[in-house]
This record gives sequence, C-alpha cells and structure tokens, in this order.
Amino acid sequence: MIFSERHNLVRKLARDFAETELTNAVLDEIEETGEYPKELLAKLGKAGFFGIIMPREYGGQGSDYISYAIVLEELGRVSAVTDIWVSGANSLGGGPVMLAGTEEQLKKYIPPIAAGEKIMAFALTEPGAGSDAGGTVTTAVRDGDYYVLNGRKTFITTAPVADWAIVYAKTDMSQKGSRGISAFIVDMTLPGVSCGKAEHKMGTIGCPVSDIILEDVRVHKSDLLGEENRGFQNAMKTLDIGRIGVAATSIGVAQGALDESIKYAKERKQFGRRIADFQAISFMIADMATKLQAAKELVYRAAELKGVGSPEAGTAASMAKYFASETCNEICAKAVQIHGGYGFIREYKVERMYRDCRVFTIFEGTSQVQQMVIAGNIIGK
Repeated sequence: MIFSERHNLVRKLARDFAETELTNAVLDEIEETGEYPKELLAKLGKAGFFGIIMPREYGGQGSDYISYAIVLEELGRVSAVTDIWVSGANSLGGGPVMLAGTEEQLKKYIPPIAAGEKIMAFALTEPGAGSDAGGTVTTAVRDGDYYVLNGRKTFITTAPVADWAIVYAKTDMSQKGSRGISAFIVDMTLPGVSCGKAEHKMGTIGCPVSDIILEDVRVHKSDLLGEENRGFQNAMKTLDIGRIGVAATSIGVAQGALDESIKYAKERKQFGRRIADFQAISFMIADMATKLQAAKELVYRAAELKGVGSPEAGTAASMAKYFASETCNEICAKAVQIHGGYGFIREYKVERMYRDCRVFTIFEGTSQVQQMVIAGNIIGK
C-alpha cells in the first residue's frame, strides 16, 4: 500500500515515540514489576494515541482507521503490551460507546478515555461463553429505573484498573443464543462490583486481566448502551475494530522480530561465516519478510474498507486478524530459532515477542472463529 504524506507523518510520530519512550530499561521494568508505568500512560494520552479514531468534538484526534493501524504497527514493533493499552481505548473500550452511545453518553465517557484519564473495559467473555459469546448467562433484570445485574465475566483486559466496563447481559431470558442481550456501561465502583485476582499470563505482562463479578449491581437505565436486547450486534461491530487492532499489532511485533533476526544473523558467526550467509537462514528470513508483507496488505486493506463503511469490512477484518496473527506467531518462532540458544534468554528481545504474540491467535476471536466468520460470509446461508 502507498501511504499519504499525512499517514507518513503519523508513522513518524508513533515511531519516534516508541524509540524515545519505550526503552529497554522501561520494558524490562514492566516485565519485572508486572505494572505499566502511569507516567507512560499519561505520555501516550498526551500524544493522542488513546483517541486516534475518536472525533475531535469528543476529545479525539479524528483520524482514520489507517492511522489507527499505523500507530499500533509502530508501537507494536517495540512493545506489544503498549498496543494492548492503546488499542483497548480505541476499540473495545471506546468503540461500543462510539457505535451506540447517546449524545450524553458520548460527552460523558469518550473525552476522558481519549485523554487517557479514564479506562473502559470490555466485558463480554464468560467462563462458559468464550468463542460462543452468544452463550452469555449474565442477567440484567429491569427494576423501575434500574437494571439489576448478576453474573461473572472472565479474562477481562484492564478490569482491575478500569473505571468503567461495558457489560453484556441477558435482558430477555425467553430468547436463545445471541438474542435478548443488552449492553450496559457499569461504574466499577458500584456496590456489588468486584474483580477476581489478576491472572498470571504468559505474555503481554503489564496489562492486567481478571474476572469481573456482578452481584445485584444496580445500573441506571441511562447507562443502557444502545437498544435493549440488541447489545450483541454492538459487540460484534466493536470486535471488527478490535480485530483490525490485533492484526496491526501482529504485523508490528512481526516486524520487530524480523528486524532483530536480520541484525543477529549479520552479527553472529559460525563456521567462520555470518549465519546470514547460510542459505538455511537467508531463505528463512526471505520467507518471514514475504509473509509479513502479505499480512500488511491485508491489514491496511481491512482498515481502508472499515473507514469507508464497506460491507466487506467485517470479512476483511477477520481475514487480516486471522492471517496476521498466525503469521506473527510463525515469524516470532523463526526469530527465536535464528537466535538459537540466545532466543531462549530474556536478555534478547525475541524471547518476549515470542511470548507476547501467542495470545494474538486467541483473543478477540480465535483463529478458528475467524475461519468460521470468513467462511460464513463467503459461503452464506
């Protein structure tokens, strides 16, 4: 894809931020402590990254989805966990409100999210409803001007530190599957809201994940998001944005892994030669670079289609997420292989990249779910 001058400026901004702020010392500290520095989150907010695709009238940057993908690609080259924070605000956090919020809700919730002052979590997954999100059993029963929520959400990114959460709950118990589900904006300080312990994860350390438990939580009707019983559609449209985000992060991490592999292969010598001069290694790098380029084209095509509201955008997002995440896992595995024993050591960047990328084929719809979506859209009913 050929980028405009404006998009090249966005790329420069994101790349300069990554190289200046996401230093090895900072990233090592995040790995050691398991916490993302608040001062770094503040800098991301000041740079405008949390509101890339949000309208200017609500405090965002008013940029397009291509800019969104560019920022995530450039930050992801250095730090996958940074992308989780940035993508979360633009997609799963702010996305549902941007798609279905009233003017009052937009003015209340979007500006502090775009500024990085508040955090919104996306609470869809449940212990028994992962890939089958339509299997939601969390309930919301109307009681006057309030809804009473009961249930448990699991694997919720940023839950322990979130100010609000978009919670999907069944409001019409007579309907089966994905029908009869509504979306609510839940204040995490409300009585009856609690979080489970933060999960100990393989990768993306520095962005907490936990359960959200809802016990007789009273949510005012003004915080119903969109139409009652039509929340599932909101969730699926939001996931299209999130899938483009995961795909963009995937090509960023893959590019970082490829960069490290090329650098190492040119420096490392065995049998009196640099290992880059061995056909086995050079062909491996050629394969990595080619598949990465193909993934990039899919990602930016999906971003472009989403930006113009194309009916093909959903399929394109699933294709991009599926191919880019699988390709990223393959490239990171080869990067570790090229590094040999050093690739298994935490002092080398590819070790973290290998751990971080593993979740890309799982969250926001597994690769198998993407195949289902793609096949369903192509074959039809």
